[in-house]
Amino acid sequence: MEDGAHLVYAPLHGVAFAATSGMVAALSDVLTGGEGGDQNVAAFARETGLLSRPPAPVTRRRGTPVPTEVTLFLTTACNLRCTYCYASAGDTPATYMTMDVAKRGIDFVIDNARREGAPFAGVHYHGGGEPSVHWGLMTESLAYARERAGDLPVIAASAGNGVFTDRQIDWMVANLNGGMSLSFDGLPEAHDKHRPTVRGTGSSARVMHTMRRFTDADYPYAVRLTVTAEQIPLLPDSIEFVLSNFTPKRVQVEPAYQLGRHAGEPDAETEEFIAAYREAQGRAARFGHELIYSAARVGTLTNHFCGITQDNFCLSPAGNVSACFEAFSEDNEFADVFFYGSPGPDGYTFDMDRLDRLRDLGVEHRSFCDGCFAKWNCAGDCYHKSLATNGRGEFTGSQRCHITRELVKDQLLTRIAGSGGLMWRDDHAGESCGVHGGTHE
Repeated sequence: MEDGAHLVYAPLHGVAFAATSGMVAALSDVLTGGEGGDQNVAAFARETGLLSRPPAPVTRRRGTPVPTEVTLFLTTACNLRCTYCYASAGDTPATYMTMDVAKRGIDFVIDNARREGAPFAGVHYHGGGEPSVHWGLMTESLAYARERAGDLPVIAASAGNGVFTDRQIDWMVANLNGGMSLSFDGLPEAHDKHRPTVRGTGSSARVMHTMRRFTDADYPYAVRLTVTAEQIPLLPDSIEFVLSNFTPKRVQVEPAYQLGRHAGEPDAETEEFIAAYREAQGRAARFGHELIYSAARVGTLTNHFCGITQDNFCLSPAGNVSACFEAFSEDNEFADVFFYGSPGPDGYTFDMDRLDRLRDLGVEHRSFCDGCFAKWNCAGDCYHKSLATNGRGEFTGSQRCHITRELVKDQLLTRIAGSGGLMWRDDHAGESCGVHGGTHE
């Protein structure tokens, strides 16, 4: 920080504040039980709870999974050919889910929801292609779910690329009551360069039409921007363009992952990305938005980055169970890690050894993360990405770790400034978060 000041953050205590070097030294002495420490600092430590030892926000599922929500990977077909597609959609023969596969998954979660007394059942759409391409099954499966559920509410949501017809938009507004996550890269020239249609033409006009329709209907949607290395300088203008023209509830920004069609391309996980993100966040703040970067989550304390450690229940087109949105196919390089179930006589048969290995991937078991101040906010980041970066051995970190720490610091400083400039207290400290859901790329 400026003027030799330090940023002190105690995530489990829910406190962050600016301190001088002398204050940091005195506080360290108090916390380590030093004799004759500064009494004012000791009183401050007592008042802020720093002398206590809150429990770590660790939870773990046990026993046979009882999911009450299902994510259907409807198809690997797509109407776009995005240059950075992690799934390389369109490069391999397309697969399509059948109604029988969808029904089995829907029946399973609705029956579980009734038995467990859940307030609703969830039916969501994602996968290695564009869900709306398999339109007939998307609409029929949700109609079936609502009929099958009776008086049990069904919450439905989808990820999508935004290239929809007006008829599809009408249906989404009326039926996807959990909202929509749209991929849109901001400035039309940035979007069209990397998200062309199968014919090679730009798709930005279609996506913007969808967002205008959603805005007119007051429909809740989020926007996900993917940033390639050469598009980093455009990020601030892209954010301003989105928020000047549209009304997303959330805006997420991620550097492009070097997976799938983008493997071997220039790395966007750079200092330049951090600088551009900071400028973009400054512009977003003028619209009342805080940008989202998936691993920087001040205000969230958890040992789970996403649902892979919490029995995420996703069905491939073939009907097998995956815990990961990016492991959408049995042909995925890491399918043996993330696929843990298959159709069985009572709905599904689960490989409990494999599922328990997934459950044990919480950040508390990742030695590289020990001592990191962002550990319980980031929760180890995306495990699929770490496998792609580090292989199957022990996690040794990635450039995303540096990005996460920098953006967490930014979030803390913003909260301190908004709380008077000296200290920020998190009223929800010690509470674990819900699943931080995956997003569509």
